Amino acid sequence: MNRRIVILGSGTAGTLTANRLRRMYDRSEYEIVVVDQNDDHIYQPGLLFVPFGLAEPHALVRPRGRQLLDGVEYRRAEIDRVDLEADRVRFSDGDSLGYDVLVVATGAVLLPEETEGLTGPAWGKQVHTFYDLPGATALHRALEDFQGGRLVVNVADLPLKCPVAPLEFSFLADWYFQRRGIRDKVQITYATPLDSAFTKPVAAKALGGLLKEKGVDLVTDFTLGSVEMDEVGSGPGGGGRLVSYDGTEVPFDLAVVVPLHGGAPYVGRSAGLGDELNFVRVDQRTLQSKVRPNVFAIGDAAGLPASKAGSVAHFEGEVLVHNIGRHLAGEPLDGSYDGHTNCFIETGFHKALLIDFNYETEPLPGHFPAAVGLPLLKESRANHLGKLAFEWLYWHSLLPGRDLPGIGSAMPEHGKTRPAPAKPADTAHPAA
Repeated sequence: MNRRIVILGSGTAGTLTANRLRRMYDRSEYEIVVVDQNDDHIYQPGLLFVPFGLAEPHALVRPRGRQLLDGVEYRRAEIDRVDLEADRVRFSDGDSLGYDVLVVATGAVLLPEETEGLTGPAWGKQVHTFYDLPGATALHRALEDFQGGRLVVNVADLPLKCPVAPLEFSFLADWYFQRRGIRDKVQITYATPLDSAFTKPVAAKALGGLLKEKGVDLVTDFTLGSVEMDEVGSGPGGGGRLVSYDGTEVPFDLAVVVPLHGGAPYVGRSAGLGDELNFVRVDQRTLQSKVRPNVFAIGDAAGLPASKAGSVAHFEGEVLVHNIGRHLAGEPLDGSYDGHTNCFIETGFHKALLIDFNYETEPLPGHFPAAVGLPLLKESRANHLGKLAFEWLYWHSLLPGRDLPGIGSAMPEHGKTRPAPAKPADTAHPAA
């Protein structure tokens, strides 16, 4: 009987993992089964563009099974839990599936109900999100109807999928209202739990400067505690307030909130598998579970100190598949995943920034992937075109599990401009 590799989740991470493994192993060697609870594969980077009328919702969705190579079995089922002791996945209908190797790739889920008032009567009216397809579609209609007032873009808390997307939304909102000729009637505020616009100093300075340049107010150290609505507001349909845990209030007429994120609920029902947020505890270099050697995690499902972004899943995939092979062969694992992350940041007016970093190296200026390449931390049309081209690469290269020429899993060192080391303090005593 063939040995079986089971992959839970057929989003970006699960699909590219299954296809890479199928390319590595013949069907006579390993059975590869992918499990998901629905059939819609959504191109998540496209959700950012839907509210602004730059992408059609239906164009972002394709059948999950059709993204998998021949020889990969696709099973639609709701997962109840993983029985780590028995090496079996238990389904809600009472059935189960055994595995020799398990890969958890069920991503992150939105938890808006965890924030007081967020899913109240204003949800989908004055309060929206663009982090799922229904939300992005409803927000498109809300933006079309918005004639002025206070627009607040808020990140409820960390971690979250694609941490730069809320910044991108703020930049595109500036462009959108300028195009409509009502920018002077709209006050845009970006509220974040971070102490700056981004997590790392060099990038934070560049992105914070862009917010200021575009007239977007920045509110830092703001962790969303509740959403409160006014009976009568200054904006159409009434306004409200975002209230942080420390009591700080940010008033709004239209709020765009990125809700709390967590791992898939079944992770929490699988004893020992996940952390307090239901993300899978793994070694940050090998992606192997910390509780069972035949369990791995990839993408947003993994509890790593790396961004939850599609590029991360792509870079992780190369190391993960290599390590599954080494585990099955009884060899030591490869600890080479360095947290490599690469993100295009759309800034409006047909321009974008590009950032490239890993666990140890923050986003720096320069070029990617080498000294001659796309500019880093600098707005350019080339970066905008790169972001648009990524959709084709996503469907035709990343998901099928192909390598991108010249771009490996490790962060490239060449082309980056590192800050000069600080000079040692002068401790010499003046002459008497």
